[in-house]
Amino acid sequence: MAVYVNNLTINSGETFSQQLTILDSSGEVLNLTGYAASSALRKHAASTSKTTDFTVGITSAVEGLITLSLDASNTSTIKNGRYVYDVLLITSANIKSIVSEGMVLVRTGITS
Repeated sequence: MAVYVNNLTINSGETFSQQLTILDSSGEVLNLTGYAASSALRKHAASTSKTTDFTVGITSAVEGLITLSLDASNTSTIKNGRYVYDVLLITSANIKSIVSEGMVLVRTGITS
């Protein structure tokens, strides 16, 4: 599978949701039937501790759609700054592949 770069912006204290379309190495939509997915946010790639885990939902397996989300209580605990993330897919045969990655900008709002 190909790894695609998708950069994200999260506003601290707000509910975050981002839909991604997962493609195979030939650029076709990947059917996610039977797959599981996970995603984590870290300060940098070599970090051994996670900042937080995204909630990952496969919203349409046949269309290759997944949704990454965090509720407002989770985003409010993340300090502003730059982070990295990736999305890991796991097949029913336990084959693991990173399919999306990128930078995350976390912005702190001034209005509460």
